[in-house]
Amino acid sequence: MITCFLLFALWLYSLSLDGQVLPAGYPVLEESLRRDQLFSDDSTFSSFLIRPVAFPLKDDSLLKEDLAKGEWAIRATPLRGTGILNSKKPYWHSPNGMIPGKGGQFYLSGGVEISNEHFHFLFQPEIILAQNQPYFGYGSLDSPGVDQIRFLQWSRGDNPERYGNGQYARMGFGQSKFTYVFGSFEAGFATQNIWWGPGQWNALTFSNHAPGFPHFTFNTHNPVKTFFGMLEMQLISGALSPKRYPVSQDDVLNQQYHRPRRKSTKYLNALNVTVQPKWIKGLHLGGSRTVQTFSDSLEVGFIDILPVFWGLTKESVGSDLIGESDKGRDQQITVFFRYVLPTGHFEFYGEFGRRDHALNWRDFTLNPAHARAFLIGFNKLIPLTEKKFIQLRAESTHQKESMDVWVRESGSTSWHTNESMGGFTHWDQPLGVGIGLGSNVQVLELSLVKGLNKVGLLFERLENNTDFYNNAQLSTINRRPWVDLGVGLLFDQRWDRFLISSKLQMNRTNNYQWRFEPHSHPDFPTGNSFNSFHFQTSLIYFWEQPLKKFILRD
Repeated sequence: MITCFLLFALWLYSLSLDGQVLPAGYPVLEESLRRDQLFSDDSTFSSFLIRPVAFPLKDDSLLKEDLAKGEWAIRATPLRGTGILNSKKPYWHSPNGMIPGKGGQFYLSGGVEISNEHFHFLFQPEIILAQNQPYFGYGSLDSPGVDQIRFLQWSRGDNPERYGNGQYARMGFGQSKFTYVFGSFEAGFATQNIWWGPGQWNALTFSNHAPGFPHFTFNTHNPVKTFFGMLEMQLISGALSPKRYPVSQDDVLNQQYHRPRRKSTKYLNALNVTVQPKWIKGLHLGGSRTVQTFSDSLEVGFIDILPVFWGLTKESVGSDLIGESDKGRDQQITVFFRYVLPTGHFEFYGEFGRRDHALNWRDFTLNPAHARAFLIGFNKLIPLTEKKFIQLRAESTHQKESMDVWVRESGSTSWHTNESMGGFTHWDQPLGVGIGLGSNVQVLELSLVKGLNKVGLLFERLENNTDFYNNAQLSTINRRPWVDLGVGLLFDQRWDRFLISSKLQMNRTNNYQWRFEPHSHPDFPTGNSFNSFHFQTSLIYFWEQPLKKFILRD
C-alpha cells in the first residue's frame, strides 16, 4: 500500500513529455541518441538504464507525435531486415532472438503504430529463419568426471549448443505492446524486448539477446520530475517459455549425462528503479531485482505474485541453508550507475549483480562477491569538426565465479544459473548476458562518426566458459583455456530513407573446446585453433521523411 501511494504521489507531481519510442538495442539510432547526450547538457529525457527509450524530437513531421486531444495517429513503423552469417561455428551476438548458430539466418520486423492521448497500440511482429547447421561441438574429454561437470553446468543454465536438429523458424508478436498512458506513466501488455542497465553490448538482467517475452508492465514512459530528481521505473510480470533442447550435439553423451528439467512455463516478476539526483548533474543511479519460479507451483498471494518485494536474505524469509523453504524461487539483484560528462564528451558506467540470497547481512558483508557478475564501460567522443568526431568506447563483462566457490558449500554459482530452476532464459536463450555461461568478454571500438554514418574497427576478446574450465580443473590434465580473438570492420551509412548497419568480423579461436590434439573434422582439419568469420548487416527503411530528425547533430 505504501509503495502504491508513493507511486501515485509521484505521478501527480510528474511532467508528461511526448516522444518517440525506440525498440531496445535498435541498430544505429539508439547509439546515436546516446552519443547526443555527450554533447548536450540535457540528459533528462532518458538515463538509458531502462529501455526501450522514449525521447523528444524537435520536429515531429516524421513521426506525427504531436496529437491533438481526442485525435488518433496511425503510421507504419520502420521496416527492418537483419542477416547473419557464421562460417564455422556460432557467434554470441544474436539480437532480438536470433540464435547463435552456424550458417545463415534472417530477421524481419515491421508493423503499425496507433496512438492518441491515452492509448498506445504498437503491432510490430517479427520472423526469424535460420539454417542452424550442425557443427563440431563439445566432445568427451576422456574423463567421466569432467564430462559430468560440463553437463551439470549446461543443465543449470539452459544454453544448448544447437537449437534443434534442423532449420530453425520462429514467428511472434515481437516488439508489440498495448498500453494506457496517464501522465508520465503507462500500464499494459507487451512482448517487446526490454533492456535494463547501462551496458552497450551486454546487460546483467535484460538485453535483446533473447526473444521478447509476454509480460504485463507498469512503467514510466518519460522520467518523472520529483523533489529529489528525475525518476524512472518499471515493474513487470511475465511468462518465460523453456524449450529444453538437448544441450549437446552428441547423442551418446546426452543419453549418458543429460538430465532434462521440467518444461513448465516460468513466472517472472521484476522491478527496476532509477534516479537522476538533481544535486549531481549527469549522474544516473539504479537497481533491479528479478525473481522467477515455475508457474504451476505459483500460489495466490501478495509475495507469490510480487516476490520482488520479498525479503532480501534467507533468514528474513525463513529459509535454511539448502533452500528448502524458498519455494524454488530464483533471484538476481543488480545495482548500476551511468555518469555523463558533456563538457568532456564522455560517459562511464558500471553494473554489479548478485544472485542467490545471502544467509543474512553478515554473510553478505563478509562475502559480497559470492554468486556475482559485473560489467564496466565507457564512451568517449573526440570532435574533429563541428559534425565529425572519433568515437572510442569499450566494455568488459565478467561472469567468472569468485574464488569463494572453492570454500562455500554451494558449489557452482555461475551467473544466470540455478540448481532447481535452470537458467535465466526464454526459449533457451539468455535474457541478459549473451556470451555464454561463465564467460568473460572485453570489447573495444574505435570509429569515425558523422551524423548516422560510421566507419570503424572493433576488437574483441572472449574467454569461453571459464567457470567450467576452473571447476573441472582442466589445467591439471594439460588443457588450456578456450579464447576467441576478433577484429571487426564496422560500417553504418544512410541514404535518404534507407539506413544500413553492418559488421564483418574475423575471429581466431584458440584451444577450441579445450582440445589440444588434432582431429579429422572437415571444418577444423588443422587441430584446435582456426580462423572463422561473422557477418551481420541490418537494412532499415523509413516510410516517412526526414530521417535526419532522429539525431541532433547532422
